[in-house]
Amino acid sequence: MVTQSWLYDAMIYMYALSLLFYFSDFARANRSAKRMGTGLLSFVWILQTVYLCMSIFGHVSQWALSRSDVLFLFSWLLVAISLGVNRFFRIELFVFFINVLGFAILALNIFGNPHVTPTLKGWNINDELLFIHITMAIGSYAAFTVAAIFSGMYLFLHRQLKEKQFSPNMMRLPSLEKIEEYTYFAIIVGAPLLLLALSLGGVWIALEGNKDLFWDPKVINSVFVLAAYTFYLFQHHSLRVSGNKLAAWNLAAFLIVVINFVVSNLVSGFHQWIWM
Repeated sequence: MVTQSWLYDAMIYMYALSLLFYFSDFARANRSAKRMGTGLLSFVWILQTVYLCMSIFGHVSQWALSRSDVLFLFSWLLVAISLGVNRFFRIELFVFFINVLGFAILALNIFGNPHVTPTLKGWNINDELLFIHITMAIGSYAAFTVAAIFSGMYLFLHRQLKEKQFSPNMMRLPSLEKIEEYTYFAIIVGAPLLLLALSLGGVWIALEGNKDLFWDPKVINSVFVLAAYTFYLFQHHSLRVSGNKLAAWNLAAFLIVVINFVVSNLVSGFHQWIWM
């Protein structure tokens, strides 16, 4: 059964959006975000159920499932388990991470399926996988850039207030509490986007069959970027670190992003496309 990839692309983006809502609920105890995440994930599960039934029904005379069916069934089960856990328990972080795994398996199944045809002429199916990977990575970089700007504003305003240097321009800035809230929100958007982008990058490498690419400087530095922002969230969520220290850490983390975007691409084995 040949299927146009845009159907799967829509499922992938919907899946990713549901995970952003789930992570937002974990980070900020946002019940409305949890309801949105649950609704989107439920719809993804329904779409998976319909496709899985059609696929298995299409070769009901065969006793063995294809590799594609097995992967799809595994992803479907992970989504079903996460929905059950979400319904009866409050373990948002478990739901998030089990669905990151389900997301990667679903992507591996879709883009490793020879019966899925690209939406655009002249592309192969891996080009679409790379497009989704790149859009998510760029989205995370944009969020980190916004967070860095807010952190710079925070440090500036904190210093001005500490030295009691008031000016009309300073009075137009948001309060320190608001700036910290905006920074935190940008990072809880950027961090899961980067994690999902890395998972798709891992799927692409697996499909390429070249395990050495996992040790590419760009890949390794991206892991450091994710670790830096994960530690920021840990400090904010669990350690209750002061706002000015968090802002300084966030700027240091953004420096790693800049290194990742500039230096790593110059020495990466397969990211030179950025400079073409």
